[in-house]
This record gives sequence, structure tokens and C-alpha cells, in this order.
Amino acid sequence: MNNTVSILIVDDQPHNFEVLETLLDKQGYILHYASSGVKALERLDNLQPDVILLDVMMPEIDGIEVCRRIKANQRWQHIPIIMLTALSSKKDLAVCLQAGANDFLSKPVNSVELRARLDSMIRIKKQYDHLQTSLKEQQSLLQMREDMVNMIVHDLRNPLASIIFETELLKHPKISPEKRDLKADKILETSKRLNALINSLLTMAKLESGKMVLNRCDIDLDEICRSAVENFAALASTKDIELLSDIPQQPCTINVDPPMFQRVLDNLLSNALKFSPSGSQIIFKAESVDAKGVQIKVIDSGPGVSEELRTSIFEKYKVGTLMKNVSQTGLGLAFCKVVVEAHGGTISVSENHPKGAIFTVQINSF
Repeated sequence: MNNTVSILIVDDQPHNFEVLETLLDKQGYILHYASSGVKALERLDNLQPDVILLDVMMPEIDGIEVCRRIKANQRWQHIPIIMLTALSSKKDLAVCLQAGANDFLSKPVNSVELRARLDSMIRIKKQYDHLQTSLKEQQSLLQMREDMVNMIVHDLRNPLASIIFETELLKHPKISPEKRDLKADKILETSKRLNALINSLLTMAKLESGKMVLNRCDIDLDEICRSAVENFAALASTKDIELLSDIPQQPCTINVDPPMFQRVLDNLLSNALKFSPSGSQIIFKAESVDAKGVQIKVIDSGPGVSEELRTSIFEKYKVGTLMKNVSQTGLGLAFCKVVVEAHGGTISVSENHPKGAIFTVQINSF
């Protein structure tokens, strides 16, 4: 068996431990010995055995009472217990089972039967451990999803509240034509932002479920990159951020779904602008890294991404706090990861010295 399996033998007779130790020789078990029920209970938290071999007839506290106490404790009740007993009547064996024992062995113990019973209990314990691990993972996932739903509701509610508020103002009888146009423009802009968020959620769901097929075609790297930079030039200017591009002039073709890949680049630039302070610089860089691939980098001088967040920041349910008073659900970066990986590429983040972050997308050029 697996040499990580730990067995606690509880018996007031050291000779009985030696017998069991001999019978289990070369099985790879880690054996622990407790000479009384009291000592066994004292050591359980520290040992956390996979199986307990528990003698029935012991002074102070007999095996039946020890079994009851173990099974009554939430921390220990999952540990399988095999009772070792010289008693043979059905009534005595029933008492063992009623106390919570999982199985029993009659003395003198037969080596073949002992190993078979242990194998059975170890399988049960491993199944329990696996179920507990799965349960914890599911509980963690459910909690993350609940947090994410709350954030999505928050992000949906804000633009909706803005639309409702601006619409109410439009109904004011004394509003001027100029203000009416401004309010209408704001409603349109907010509606587009809301629509983009909903589309991102739907697209991610379809890509992850395999229900969406990418419409890939050959496109010029220079064209899609320059388009992305131009889309954010005005916003960068209003925030007093210098947006620079370093894009190769020589022809380079990549095979992607143009609208999807454009949204990846847009999200990365939007993220950089969101977290970059006024007066800083953002560099958009694209280059061929070998005969088969291209690398696109968005380099900013913002707060950067801590080392512990770098592996999880692209997770859909990860909540990140990079900058004070700037909310972030992580949907934009999660969307980027899903789309880039659907294209067979990779996305990562690294440190920009002396300050900031470098988001890197690497993808095959055909």
C-alpha cells in the first residue's frame, strides 16, 4: 500500500503491538502506538491517522468508550476504526458497531484478514478525503461565483442607474436643447458600455463551453495594432497620458478572429489607461519573436501587479485591487485569457522596472 498511510494501534499490551507490527511488515504503513485509550485520544489531533486499530478490552477507558468519543468528535469521526476483540458473541460485536466501529477483527488476528480489512478501510478513507477535497473546492468556487455575481450586478446597476437618472432629466420641461443633446449622448455612451459588458460575459460563456467557433482569417499585424492604438489616443490625451506605439513596418500576417482579437487589444489598453496615473507613459509594442509567432506587449507605468496576483489576475472570479478607489472585477483580463487561449496563444503579466506592469500576448502568426 501507499507508504503515506498512517495507522494508529491502540492496545494496553505492548506485545500485541509487536504482533501487529510483524503481521504488517513490508506493507509500507506508518505505524503509531498508544498504550491506552486516554493516550490515543490525546494524540489524535497530532497524528491524524488514516485508520485506527482499537483493542476492546483495556483498563481506564475500554475500546468501546474510546470509539464512542472518537465518533462523537467532528474532527475525528471520519477516521475508520477496526475493533480488535476476543469477544465472539453477536451481542458483543453489535455493541462494537453501535459504538461507531466500521469493522472488527477477532483475536488472534489472522494476517490475511487483517490486511484485507485494512485495505478496505483505507479505500474508504481515501474516498472520504477525495470527497472532502472536492467539497472544499466546490464551496470555494461557489463563494467566488457569489462574489463575482455581486460585482457583476454592481457593474450592471451603475450604468443602469445612470441611464435612468439621465432619462428622468430629459423629461424635465425646462431642459434646453443643448443639455438635452448632452444627456442623450451620455445615455448612448453608457448604454454602449453596458452592452459591451453583457457581450463580454456571453462571449466568455460560449467560448468556455465550446459553443462558439472563431471566425479566423489572415490579417495584417500592423493594421490591427495601429487600429487599437488609434482607438485610445483621444482618451489617453484627456488623461494626460502619453500613448506610444512600437509596431513593425514590415508585413506580418496573423491568423485570428479579427473582432475578438481587437477586443483583446482594446481591453489591455483600456486596463493600462485605467490604472496609469496622469503624466505617465504607455507603450504598445508588437514584434515577431520567431518564424511562427508574434508578441504584443502593453507596457505601463502604473502601480504594477504584485507577484502573488500575477498567476491569478486572469481568473474570472479573481478580485484585484491595484489602485485606490478604482474598482476591478477582472472580467476584462479574464476575457483576454479566454480569447487568447482559444487562439492557441498565451497571456502573462510581468514587472516593468522601475514601476508598472507589462502584459504580454504571444500567438502564432498563422
